[in-house]
Amino acid sequence: MPEKLTITWQELHKDTKALCRKIKKAGDFNKIVAVSRGGLVPAGILAYELNIRNSSVVNLISYDDDRKLDTAKVFGLDGEIDDKTIIVDDLSDTGSSIAILRNLYPQALYAVVYAKPEGLKAPDIYAKKMKDVWIVFPWD
Repeated sequence: MPEKLTITWQELHKDTKALCRKIKKAGDFNKIVAVSRGGLVPAGILAYELNIRNSSVVNLISYDDDRKLDTAKVFGLDGEIDDKTIIVDDLSDTGSSIAILRNLYPQALYAVVYAKPEGLKAPDIYAKKMKDVWIVFPWD
């Protein structure tokens, strides 16, 4: 069984607020897009902390159960994405999800709460570098 690291709600909240401080230093933003499903909670916290009311969701499906899909499905994003948009996810594991989205929406700032070694270079900003272990989020 692979090593697991359990993140508590308190840790997630603290680490998301640390991400918020980094985003504030990166510039002024007026839209948040959550990558569903993992990015929903961090995006909500960021929306309150950054006082951004304009929020949206993008759905990215790259696997079905335990089977990786040949082509990722991206749907559900409404409105314009520009350099004032933050696209938020919980984790950059390999960076593949961000790479897919960045190809579609290159202007946005990509932010994640946690980044594993292989996924470190994908986001523009992350709050915390993690070991390459299975991360169990509070909602899991």
